[in-house]
Amino acid sequence: MVRKDAIIRLHKQLLNRRDELKKLVIGSSEGSSASQESVEDSGDAAIRETRQGLESHLAEMEYNELMQIRRAISLIQEGRYGHCENCNKSIPIARLNAVPYTMFCVDCAQQRESMGLSSQTVHSDWENAYEFEDRLNDHEVRIHDLDLEK
Repeated sequence: MVRKDAIIRLHKQLLNRRDELKKLVIGSSEGSSASQESVEDSGDAAIRETRQGLESHLAEMEYNELMQIRRAISLIQEGRYGHCENCNKSIPIARLNAVPYTMFCVDCAQQRESMGLSSQTVHSDWENAYEFEDRLNDHEVRIHDLDLEK
């Protein structure tokens, strides 16, 4: 019961963070067409290019986090959230509290990182890519619809 309550709380946190990131990602794409000054020296140009590069990198990071959060929400809806994608062991609640969209337990994440793989990305399964994208569609789920006992 404690794990179920924790997952319900994490689900709410993930939904809130997802909504924040959606606003940021949409806002950054709309704000990218800002007009530039007609006269700028090389220093101004360098600063502008650096700022644009940083904004682009931040937007990419926000988008990646958004995709990971959407995947975690999808796993909650399927009743598979909180289980390692590699070994299928339960991920401790403390780890889920730290990184709610993690897909791997600490041991598997460390193993992946030692092999040079990201601890957040799962194997590429291009055959099921469209199916996965369809599951990412945001649709409301009621808490009693979730099977959190697994």
